[in-house]
Amino acid sequence: MACSSSTSLPLHICHGNKLTMIINRSHAVLHSIAISFLIYYRAFFLFHQPTPIIIPWLLLFISELLLSFIWFLGRAYIWRPVYRTVFPERLPNDDKLPAIDVFICTTGPDNEPTIGVMNTLLSAMALDYPPDKLHVYLSDDGGYAITLHAMRESWSFARWWLPFCRRFGIKTRCPEAYFSRTENHDSDSKNPDNFMVEREKIKEQYVLFKERVRRAGQESKFKDKGVYTATDHPSCIEVMEENSKEGLLEDQTIEMPLLVYVSREKSTSQFHHFKAGAVNVLLRVSAMLSNSPYILMLDCDMYCSDPTSARQAMCFHFDPEMSPSLAFVQFPQAFRDISENDIYDSEVRSAYTILWPGLDGLKGPVLSGTNFYIKREALCCHSIKKDIDLRELKDSFGPSNEFIKSLRQDYKKPNLNDNGEASNMLLEEAKVLASCSYEDHTKWGKEVGFLYDSVAEDFLTGFVMQCKGWISSYVAPSSSSRPQFLGTSTTNLNDLLTQGTRWGSGLVDVALSRFSPLFYGSSRTSFLHSMGYAELSLFPLLYCLPLWCFATIPPLYLLNGIPLYPEVSDPYFSIFLFIFLSSLSKHLHEVVVTGRPISKWINEQRIWMIKSVTCHLYGSLDAILKKFDLRKASFLTTNKVADNEQIKLYRGGKFDFRTSTIFVAPLVTVMLVNLASIVGGVYRIMFTGTDWRKMFGQVLLSFYIIVMNYVVIEGMVLRKDKGRIPLYVNVLSIVFSLIFLSLGSIIISN
Repeated sequence: MACSSSTSLPLHICHGNKLTMIINRSHAVLHSIAISFLIYYRAFFLFHQPTPIIIPWLLLFISELLLSFIWFLGRAYIWRPVYRTVFPERLPNDDKLPAIDVFICTTGPDNEPTIGVMNTLLSAMALDYPPDKLHVYLSDDGGYAITLHAMRESWSFARWWLPFCRRFGIKTRCPEAYFSRTENHDSDSKNPDNFMVEREKIKEQYVLFKERVRRAGQESKFKDKGVYTATDHPSCIEVMEENSKEGLLEDQTIEMPLLVYVSREKSTSQFHHFKAGAVNVLLRVSAMLSNSPYILMLDCDMYCSDPTSARQAMCFHFDPEMSPSLAFVQFPQAFRDISENDIYDSEVRSAYTILWPGLDGLKGPVLSGTNFYIKREALCCHSIKKDIDLRELKDSFGPSNEFIKSLRQDYKKPNLNDNGEASNMLLEEAKVLASCSYEDHTKWGKEVGFLYDSVAEDFLTGFVMQCKGWISSYVAPSSSSRPQFLGTSTTNLNDLLTQGTRWGSGLVDVALSRFSPLFYGSSRTSFLHSMGYAELSLFPLLYCLPLWCFATIPPLYLLNGIPLYPEVSDPYFSIFLFIFLSSLSKHLHEVVVTGRPISKWINEQRIWMIKSVTCHLYGSLDAILKKFDLRKASFLTTNKVADNEQIKLYRGGKFDFRTSTIFVAPLVTVMLVNLASIVGGVYRIMFTGTDWRKMFGQVLLSFYIIVMNYVVIEGMVLRKDKGRIPLYVNVLSIVFSLIFLSLGSIIISN
């Protein structure tokens, strides 16, 4: 299928794989039939069971229904996946391209190293896009003096870096990534000698730049230390300027994008809504200073790997058929620190190769927090009508007349090159817009900008946009091209589960909110599209409950010699076995089709189980407690500081169990329960005459859990390195498992 512009040659095309759709739909039909037989078996025989096992039978039935429901919702992704190809070389001339604002958010140098943030900033400044139409904003939520100083240094270094990239056609425009390469200098230069001279000169400047930032970081931690803190400071906005001619030829000028430092006002008496609040401040401030119709959002560790990403996005925004209703173009997250044996599934393969293409075939993918080009109009109701009452506008957008003017179609873009009174007025107005009280009694975070109802602000905001009629597109790089963006991922268990808890809490927030996709989306978007969003918002909750049930109840009854599944000779046993093997084989098929090895399938199965009994449980509980006002919302920034010892363990394929006891103890307890049960169950079969055919289902389930999670046993017993499971956690888990098995056996015997 071709999705073209009005010209003879399309700017982009989208296509599907008919064979894949046939396989997916056929599997869905067969699996659904098997599930219906399972439901019939459980429901029909529920009250034919002896009284002691009605409760466990019912719990298993409920768990199977929950897993069947979440599986059903997930069929939306496989119904009509599409894949897109873009042709940026067919875009009109640069003078016809629209302006773009780039938003980068950071919370502070403790978890997000300043040099890494500046590399992301420099790669954004070096995008293959007209410099006069590119404006880069950095939100420093902690108001750190080192970040502001580093931005000034980055502006100075950019005067060397940007001309070098343009002159020699450098493709890797993140300095750290570029100078880390040992081969293939990534240049289109036809004069290699001159290129190497220039390269060494720029490398020397980069080393000096890093040293200046490092020294500044040692000298100062907070801006105005002793007076202001990361949670209590005034707004600060600075437009970077550099009058120095160092390194330039006479009469030489360098075209530079606008670079702006923004630190919003914070007060301990005000709630600041985390990243969503910071982005909404950037929306208002940028409206004063550049007011570009399109915005690129980047995480502070996600640098621009392909400098043509802006042009790729414009292939959709320039399509006259799509553009009026197109809110954003989403690119995948790719990671430069993923090992060959990705034991933590840090790649998040399923999201970017299965889920997002599947949603793209419906109404568009999820807004994913970073790597998207979004229309400003979709976020803040741009192009308002002239006849709307000013009081009504102020109720929505706040008291700033200048900001309200920026929303009109006839608004003239400000000129910051004027250093006079007008420029100073804009900066002062921008500081007002960055104040912590500006949003009071307005619709910011409720109907305007990024929404505040969940810490998963990106997911929620994108969903509400699409319910209002907006659509989105997803563009993944081909196997032969470079990823548009590259970042760092979680490479240790602590960061993985901490991040998973935050994501789980945010997603379940949405499921329990007034914007629940099951109810809010069903009447506002397509049925399949709302199914996909519902699956994403509910999976932490609907996976943690059944998996805890399957990990504890069947093993407990196996230990006591009581069957909970049909015996092997019963025809219904084949239904349970078919569903089990069908799920595993479909997952394996998806992994292989996306070009990953079988070891990837094993890793994903393991991490799915680990997350379900830990971070998905805690995230769901956190969301439920917030729903009943029993807990305040919180936001834990993902750690982006590399630890050499943790990286060594990760690259060696070994789990690093140096994390909180609340994460590790449940894993060890589940393994001990299943080990004890399978040993006890097999003993009963061999020596007490228990019929193995009746217990085979429970033996198979416990065996599967143990084999897939052998790394936990390895961490408990076999390993001697620092990443092993601590002895006190083993002892604590032994106590928990003994209490559970003893009490459970007493209850069963009575």
